[in-house]
Amino acid sequence: LKEFMVRNTYIYPPEPSMRIISDIFAFTSENMPKFNSISISGYHMQEAGATQVQELAFTIADGMEYVKYGVASGLDIDKFAGRLSFFFAIGMNFFMEIAKLRAARVLWHRVMTKLGAQDERSKMLRTHCQTSGVSLTEQDPYNNVMRTTIEAMAAMLGGTQSLHTNALDEAIALPTDFSARIARNTQLVIQEETGMCNVVDPLGGSYYVESLTQQLVDKAWEIIERVEADGGMAKAVAAGWPKAMIEEASAGRAARVDRKEDVIVGVNKYRKDNEDPIEILDVDNVAVREAQIRRIEQVKAGRDEAACRAALDALREGARGTDNLLGLAVECARKRATLGEISQAMEDVFGRYGTNPTPVKGIYGGAYDGDVHWAGLIDGVHAIERRMGRRPKLFVAKMGQ
Repeated sequence: LKEFMVRNTYIYPPEPSMRIISDIFAFTSENMPKFNSISISGYHMQEAGATQVQELAFTIADGMEYVKYGVASGLDIDKFAGRLSFFFAIGMNFFMEIAKLRAARVLWHRVMTKLGAQDERSKMLRTHCQTSGVSLTEQDPYNNVMRTTIEAMAAMLGGTQSLHTNALDEAIALPTDFSARIARNTQLVIQEETGMCNVVDPLGGSYYVESLTQQLVDKAWEIIERVEADGGMAKAVAAGWPKAMIEEASAGRAARVDRKEDVIVGVNKYRKDNEDPIEILDVDNVAVREAQIRRIEQVKAGRDEAACRAALDALREGARGTDNLLGLAVECARKRATLGEISQAMEDVFGRYGTNPTPVKGIYGGAYDGDVHWAGLIDGVHAIERRMGRRPKLFVAKMGQ
């Protein structure tokens, strides 16, 4: 569901996508009972600009929707809910991130109790965390070592079960062996040298942390109740308001950074006169692509083509009917169908989902209300529009890796 809100890497429409989730629950609970069936992600929401409250609320609401779909398909809630896992971002708002993880456990227990779970393991929130990518900076990148360390400590103090620490150069390129080793050792130093891992919930009882946790629980629950009033997260996503809420938060944050109200050291304050060069990993994307094409060609050349086509046809028929799609996809893989072929077989039935996004307006500009420089910029845009018959166009391209 978060793909439709922030990440936009969806293929199929929401309803068949939710069916795939239910089929994953059914297949894994029957055939792989110790497998973590899905990871319910809020990470990409915060990376897209969501506040901690929004990330928390929409992630729990997503999980709630997945469970409801699983139960509606005939599954016993306690057969699959205990293997669900979560994935949260950990940004630079230190105490807020700690409180967010604590609040998430409260909310998930509340939600699962409401949905009828009996097994206490079904009500336990297990989560992986990753330090923030959006907090990393290209400018003065060695500051990112401190940022990642602070975020890793917040994740640990909040009670994460596992952790990914980003490398110092990931705002520029894929990490080098040097930067990856520093990221890995950040975890090891916290784990082995600080004693922080020797106690459960080390900040429990702190007035500030407990108060902040309760505030997050209450504010997130208000959003979850709005989602439920709309008929669930799938319908809320279709209505578009969660996406708009996140985009508004993102635009507001961008304006505060540009106005230097939110400080980013080395970017909008304490900047260096000249940036020092940094060694980065150079990847030959053309060579990587050509090597992958050769591998796919080798797989296709060595497979039983008739058996592969039969498995893909069975997957299409299953998509039209009610057969378990994951089981059929596994059979396609055993016949050496490629991921692209498996995906295309389902797309032949479900179609490809397309949207016409409505950008938010007035949030960024509203922060500059009364600013003479902003007013001059707006006047300049109008002058170009009068002269050329259209507004100026801005081309944005992501270069490199």
